[in-house]
Amino acid sequence: MLNPLRSLLAASLLLLLPGSQAWSPRYNNGFHYQDISHGNGNGEIYFNGVRLLVESPEISVSASRGSSVTLPCHFHYEPEPSAPRRTRVKWSWLPANTVSAPVSPQDLAMETEVMVAMGNRHRSYGSFKGRVRLRRSAPGDMSLVINGLQLNDTGRYRCEVIDGLEDESVTVDLEMRGVVFPYFSQKGRYLLNFFEAKKACKDQEATLATFEQLFTAWDEGLDWCNAGWLADGTVQYPITASRDGCGGDDLAPGLRSYGQRHRLLHHYDAFCFSASVKGTVYFLKHHTKLNFTEAVQACASDGSQIAKVGQMYAAWRLMGLDRCDAGWLADGSVRYPITKARANCGPPKPGVRSFGFPPLSLKFAVYCYR
Repeated sequence: MLNPLRSLLAASLLLLLPGSQAWSPRYNNGFHYQDISHGNGNGEIYFNGVRLLVESPEISVSASRGSSVTLPCHFHYEPEPSAPRRTRVKWSWLPANTVSAPVSPQDLAMETEVMVAMGNRHRSYGSFKGRVRLRRSAPGDMSLVINGLQLNDTGRYRCEVIDGLEDESVTVDLEMRGVVFPYFSQKGRYLLNFFEAKKACKDQEATLATFEQLFTAWDEGLDWCNAGWLADGTVQYPITASRDGCGGDDLAPGLRSYGQRHRLLHHYDAFCFSASVKGTVYFLKHHTKLNFTEAVQACASDGSQIAKVGQMYAAWRLMGLDRCDAGWLADGSVRYPITKARANCGPPKPGVRSFGFPPLSLKFAVYCYR
């Protein structure tokens, strides 16, 4: 008596005989599988031929805004085939604010195509158009090079290599080196809905921070007892020293979370993320103090523009900007950056000191950006 699986296989082969209406492949991709009747009894099929392997030596890469970054991806066969094979590579991207661990089927459906290449032909898409290429430094090297890195480029990238009916992939996370800072409206605290918070960060040369970015900032010492929006629509705040009014002194330090909130109806502050900038933030030496209107003009007369909050934070954190003089910034706030805490320059820890939003008629120095 024939094994039922063999009977099924025989019936399937009959459908492929000349004259049948069944679909038949136009090529043989060279991948060979052992007969399914010799499986392991668990529905798994033993592979008996050339295997496609796709690997990356790094699961995470970090870079600075405006720079170029390479996301490594290599493929090879085991054993190596005797003749070159025709492969296609596809890079796709899942933005940082939608990444979950582990990756779910819903995540895969949200992936955006970055680049597709076959041989010497390639095509890039969307905001990546003209900014990406394959490195191809050696056979099997399908590493993605991204030029002019933008704040919104962070997330999880998938390198998928396709050979006929076979495809394998590997993911690489791209993180931006930068700084998280709390931000609130000129009119007061807890006045921003999600969309207003997103715009407020963008106006200050930043983006809404992701959970991962806020967690890293907390791990590095950020303590802020005011809740703010994150890129995923949650509202959270980082506490390194537990205390009353900030979740209670009996609760362990960490990120306090309000969870998902209504993006239009609920109002909080924001946590913004700023990465390094190509230009320079500097303190403008001027013979007199300036009101806000005069400060804006003074920077313009110096061939620059008044600096934004995100630019100052990035210059402080990533470029070591240190100046114990309060100055106007573009949003009408007055701040100054301290990398080496000292007497008469604020608290005993480094940071960007803030005077809030004083009347625009008051006189201070100014920080410019060129």
